[in-house]
Order: sequence, then C-alpha cells, then structure tokens
Amino acid sequence: MNDLLKTTVDAHGGLETWNKFRKISARIVCGGVTWAMKQQPGIMDDLYVTSDTRREFTSHYPFINSDWHTSFEPGRVAIENSRGEVVEELLDPRSSFTGHTVETPWTRLQLAYFAGYAMWTYFNAPFNFAGDNYEAKELVPWKDGQETFRRLRVTFPKEIASHGAVQTFYIDDAGLIRRHDYDVDILGGSGAAHFLSNYVDVQGIKVATKRSVYVRQEDNSPLVPEPLLVSVDLREITLE
Repeated sequence: MNDLLKTTVDAHGGLETWNKFRKISARIVCGGVTWAMKQQPGIMDDLYVTSDTRREFTSHYPFINSDWHTSFEPGRVAIENSRGEVVEELLDPRSSFTGHTVETPWTRLQLAYFAGYAMWTYFNAPFNFAGDNYEAKELVPWKDGQETFRRLRVTFPKEIASHGAVQTFYIDDAGLIRRHDYDVDILGGSGAAHFLSNYVDVQGIKVATKRSVYVRQEDNSPLVPEPLLVSVDLREITLE
C-alpha cells in the first residue's frame, strides 16, 4: 500500500475497523438530470440501498413497486419481489450498453445496473483499493483555488463493474476523498467530476453524505453549476 493510499484509508477509519463489517446501508435521495435524460425519472428519488463490503453486490428497495428490490452483481442484475421471485433479470448487463451515448434511453434493469455498481464503488472506496488486485499510484497534486489536493489514480480489476477501469481520487489535507473523476463507459466514455462533502462518522467509518456530479471538461475542470448530472444525499447510514 503506497503512502497516499494508506493515509486515505486510515483517515476514513482504517482497514481494521472496516473489516468488522459485512454490509453498509442508507436511505438515498437522488437528483440531477441523468434520470430523466435516460427516461427513468422518479425511480431514484427516495429509496434505500445496501451494499456488501466483501463482494460486489448491491440492492435498492423499494424499487418501482413497494414489494420489489434490485439484485446487482457484475454478471447479473435483476428485479425481485419480497419472496425472492424474479420479476425480470439481465445477464451480462454490461454488454447491453454497447453503442450507448449520453442520450440513449435506459431500461429499468440498466438503471438498476448503473445504480448498483455506482453505489458499491462509492461505499467501498477507499478500503477496497488495498486489495492485491487494485493498482494505486500517486499523481502530481491538483490546485483548486486556495486548496491543493493530492491525487490517487486507481486501476480497477477487470472483474469489478464500475464506471471505468481507471479512476482518480482527490485527497484533502485530512486524508478524505473530496473529488472523484472517471469516464463513464456505459455513457459513451463521458467524463465526470464527482464532489464529496458533509462527512459524518458512522461507527468509526467516515462517510460522505453529499455527492454532486458534473461534466468534466477537457482541461480537467468541472462544468459547474449546471448541468448537475447526479446528486446523492445519504441518510440513516448503518454498518453491520
């Protein structure tokens, strides 16, 4: 583990504390233009989410119907009812996005896939980066106004579903992630600058409760304040 990664993991609570838990849950309130643009408005407005901390799995609930929840894994996404019966499913979901652009509509299963991998990525960072199958390298610092951030470039293993293979995390003086950059493969490789704030301590783990995602321009600067692509507010966070 390199120096910056260790600093970041320790600042977020440390591996010893993180490894006590098997799942993280929260109430999630989402906004931004992405959901309507993908012709799936309202579904992500206010619901609950649980992600596994040992394997890549996420469930959102209630999803569309009060009796439905999602089941996301890299190779499968499904909508199931409370009895565990499959309402609909999609195998090899990543391949269903071939040829997609930012404007291409999503099915509700594609929405569930995106929301599933995204929340798993957000909840588990930076702790999963300490795994042997991740590569983390420090980049040159980035100055933003009066603040200077150290930057960690992380290469994800191919078996992990996420926005893209290479993502960059901006670390403040306290060791907390304040910005997260990536190219969204399933949106035609569009660049995003994702800001994290309002950290709280949950059972010894630091969790950002507010996230805002904007277009990342060619010079690496965010296009703010509009359009706000996605906003994520977390409440009622628990670790088990």
